[in-house]
Amino acid sequence: MALGRREFLKSAGTCVGGASAIALGFAPPQAFAQETRQYKLLRAKETRNNCTYCSVGCGLLMYSLGDGAKNAKPSIFHIEGDPDHPVSRGSLCPKGAGLVDFIHSEGRLHYPSYRAPGSKEWTRISWEEATDRIARLLKDDRDKNFIAKNEKGETVNRWLTTGMLASSAASNETGLLDFKFARSMGMLALDCQARLCHGPTVSALGPTLGRGAMTNNWVDIKNANVVLIMGGNPAEAHPVGFKWVMEAKIRNGAKVMVVDPRFNRSAAVADFYAPIRAGSDGAFLLGVINYLLTHDQIQHEYVKSYTNASFVVREDFSFHEGLFSGYDAEKRSYDKSSWAYERDAQGYAVTDPTLQNPRCVINLLREHAARYTPDVVTQITGTPEKDFLHVCETLAATSAPDLTSTILFALGWTHHTNGTQIIRTAAMIQLLLGNVGMPGGGLNALRGHSNIQGYTDLGLLSLRLPGYMNLPKDSQQTLDTYLQAVTPHADEPGQVNYWHNTPKFFVSLMKTLWGDHATPTNNWGYDWLPKWDRSYDMLAYFEMMHQGKVNGYIAQGFNPLAAMPDKNRMRDALSKLRFLITMDPLDTETANFWQNEGTFNDVKPEDIQTEVFRLPASCFAEENGSIVNSARWLQWHYEGARPPGDAWNDGRIIGTIFTKLRALYAKEGGVSPEPVLNMQWNYQDPEDPTPEEVAKEANGYALADITDDKGRVVVRRGELLPDFSVMKDDGTTASYCWIFAGSWTEAGNQMARRDNTDTGLGTTPGWAWAWPANRRILYNRASLDVQGRPWDPKRQIIAWDGQRWGGGDVPDYPVTSPPNSGVGPFIMHSEGVGLLFAGGDKLVDGPFPEHYEPTETPVLSSALGKTTLRNPAARFYADEKPRMGDPAQYPYVATTYSITELFRHWTKHSRLNAIMQPEQFVEIGDKLAGKLGIAAGDMVRVSSHRGYIEAKAVVTKRLKRLSVMGKDLDQVGVPCHWGFKGATQKGYLANTLTPAIGDANSQTPEFKAFLVNVEKV
Repeated sequence: MALGRREFLKSAGTCVGGASAIALGFAPPQAFAQETRQYKLLRAKETRNNCTYCSVGCGLLMYSLGDGAKNAKPSIFHIEGDPDHPVSRGSLCPKGAGLVDFIHSEGRLHYPSYRAPGSKEWTRISWEEATDRIARLLKDDRDKNFIAKNEKGETVNRWLTTGMLASSAASNETGLLDFKFARSMGMLALDCQARLCHGPTVSALGPTLGRGAMTNNWVDIKNANVVLIMGGNPAEAHPVGFKWVMEAKIRNGAKVMVVDPRFNRSAAVADFYAPIRAGSDGAFLLGVINYLLTHDQIQHEYVKSYTNASFVVREDFSFHEGLFSGYDAEKRSYDKSSWAYERDAQGYAVTDPTLQNPRCVINLLREHAARYTPDVVTQITGTPEKDFLHVCETLAATSAPDLTSTILFALGWTHHTNGTQIIRTAAMIQLLLGNVGMPGGGLNALRGHSNIQGYTDLGLLSLRLPGYMNLPKDSQQTLDTYLQAVTPHADEPGQVNYWHNTPKFFVSLMKTLWGDHATPTNNWGYDWLPKWDRSYDMLAYFEMMHQGKVNGYIAQGFNPLAAMPDKNRMRDALSKLRFLITMDPLDTETANFWQNEGTFNDVKPEDIQTEVFRLPASCFAEENGSIVNSARWLQWHYEGARPPGDAWNDGRIIGTIFTKLRALYAKEGGVSPEPVLNMQWNYQDPEDPTPEEVAKEANGYALADITDDKGRVVVRRGELLPDFSVMKDDGTTASYCWIFAGSWTEAGNQMARRDNTDTGLGTTPGWAWAWPANRRILYNRASLDVQGRPWDPKRQIIAWDGQRWGGGDVPDYPVTSPPNSGVGPFIMHSEGVGLLFAGGDKLVDGPFPEHYEPTETPVLSSALGKTTLRNPAARFYADEKPRMGDPAQYPYVATTYSITELFRHWTKHSRLNAIMQPEQFVEIGDKLAGKLGIAAGDMVRVSSHRGYIEAKAVVTKRLKRLSVMGKDLDQVGVPCHWGFKGATQKGYLANTLTPAIGDANSQTPEFKAFLVNVEKV
């Protein structure tokens, strides 16, 4: 009898917890299921934590055995959901339910190991040997290749021949140490998972709304009247968070719509589904904007008061043939000087409140979007016109002040060369509908990793500093030059323009980094920060690596061989390194890139001279610390057990290597030792900083008595800062990440709070702590009109009491600015409003969004009649051009995706999850399968111009044949979870197929639309 996995588990008497128990030696499974509660009560310790996978941030209760005796080590034997958690309410998805198997996976690393150049095997070594050798390699490479001054004689203090990838699931406290470690040595090639996932979210939402984060929160989704799921599949990728979509649907009567290339699990419970060609989302959304404007279904008062619709754009701004004014074809970049407002005599932006001036933003937008008629949208996207119009009509209904829509998106929008502009278009739709700042509204960016939001906040990207400040570039040689360039001036009088406080945030950061060494006489150590000449993001750096220009690389909690595009080229790049250091709880493909795995990784180890260190790290359950979920909640979690064997936590690994490196510089000297030796690293144990002391450092301290404008002391010297409003630019405050100020105050660890009281509309401000200032809905002042009256009285979240703003949430607004004050609700923008037109240097590929084709596209001419088919500013290297395919050889569009039972490349190491999804597959539509003679279960080869994978065919009706530009088009779904390491059957890395091309603004690779061929094996 053939059994499916569900039938197998049922017949075996095994539930999720039972399967975990079997893996740990508990048997029989039925007895274990009945006795679970008794085990928990018998000498068990309960520890609270958060799930390590997606960024819903579900609460966990972990149970460990161990009586506390001197030689007894606790062992976690059971994990269940925390019923008190406001988001998860005791639920766990299949991934979270298998966490015990992750903790005790056979793939966990227990001891440091070493692979010598040309060797075919690992050798166990001690931590002392590993850290001594690594410190020596780092110092020698830095001393040999450090650049103190560039060819112009400018001080740059950068080191380009070694780089680092930071984790996406380690704690914020580890991230702070990562930053100090890398930047003190001058590393510019510092990046994290955000580069490969939600980078375009920040690039889009920041310029449009002021901050690059999820505007609302998971629970708030229940308040929506319409939920548009596009560019994501939360029922599959964020199952527990998706419960709030169902809550909106069941309790609030919300209409749920899904637009996706596949009829996915979200679509299965939606009210409406529309198919779309992968890579054409921008055209669809611009068609929505055209519909809203031509049918006059916008929230007029909101648009007039709270957007820059009335601002007048310069006469020399233009758009023609797919290009904005200022384009330089040779440089593939724009001169953005014409992307600006007209200015009056005082330097403020000119506005026309009547909206009659043809150069008003709203009129230019109307003209720009008019090309995206329903017929054109259908030609480009393949979405039937009636389906497209249904989505338009349903969204348009929420232009009424008492109705809201929310948009949920994820990697389906970010993984495109046009990803930033796709997301920006969605944000503009929400501004036109008046849905930003509203409970049940906004744009909910569903981040994929448990702490990738935190690592983005902490500035672990090549050109970033903590709190979304920018790293100085080499032309900004003085502190004054830098601050003048990055501190905006108000575009309208009387606006908050909160970024005018940048000098306070920056100087407070410098005092955290350099401590007493940062003084006014050395501009707070400004010269010690590395200065950049170009971006050294992951795509750029692996290109350098492939060219033999990189010697060393550190991959912390990251598996770039499996995560970066064009796996074969990435493997060749790693083979040119002199040394590679991996820090991970698991045995990854990256650590073993030099091993021959047959067709899965066909290499000759003896030809690869890379020296590799495999360092075993702790996992989420084995450390204290904080992580940030999609909703910007900083949640503190606790250690439930010690790491296995001789594994260390990340902070200890970084701390030990850095301490030894500093000792070498102190003893031997070397090139530019000052930034290394002056970096503030005054922890109780420099080799093993505690998360608690690092978390307080992230929040910040008063270095002197802080007084208000009346001379009263508001914070005493040595006290933790209560919030970022007290920061100074005179060196009297220190804070690593200004948006985290308030997370650990004199009142205690705010991130560990557990009061789940609902103050209205699902808001729980007493649970954990949200940046900024514990605010749960960003831009919430926009939920009321200029007079302070709520657009919808049933959704009132803040109110004016005659003296101050208050209510169920922290006002995102000056608390004493009364209604009719003229102060706009988008306080981070110099205009005080949301931006339909984002001029200046905010974006590199246009102040308005435009649809461009993916780099590999089946479309050979534009339905818009323009000559510019692809994004003219997208990241594209000459070496990559020969690796691009064309539709004659590769006629089908492929898109990658995730499945519920597995998470990226982690859960394939968990036995339970491996049982649930053991074997690699690809998804093919029934019409394409019939055409190619492929039946369900057949082995197929999916190939691109970069390589191939072979997997079982799953033939479904979920992928419809579409009509695109008058031709039939089939699409292929490629799940991305398998590889040649783990408990599942060995498989191919899906990124073998994908092109190394990046989004124009964030350089995030294009994983969601590329060309393939499909053949039966």
